[in-house]
Amino acid sequence: MKKLFKNYDYKFDNNEIKMLKTFCKQALKQIEGDNRFYSEVRSFTSILEKLENGDDIIKLTKDESTKLKNQLKQNLQYLKKELGKSWFIKKMFYRSMVNQYSNILEKHFGYN
Repeated sequence: MKKLFKNYDYKFDNNEIKMLKTFCKQALKQIEGDNRFYSEVRSFTSILEKLENGDDIIKLTKDESTKLKNQLKQNLQYLKKELGKSWFIKKMFYRSMVNQYSNILEKHFGYN
């Protein structure tokens, strides 16, 4: 039987919160001035506010959770592509970011 309601409550640790705050701020800088991305700006602003509240459990809406998961997936794919093209020092930075993003996706969003 299919679940009618899904729980969108997440318990991120401090490192994950710091990573997600940076990710949301970066996404907002890129899309903030464009009217086509109004719903994304609203969602990421709301996510950022919830992360900065300092609550133990972060309650996201379905829309916020979906947009965050999709953006993290796209960023992870981009970083994996760049990882193959980069040199040694850059590769070390990319590898750690790929590991952090993939851990967040696996642990909280069920993405492999």
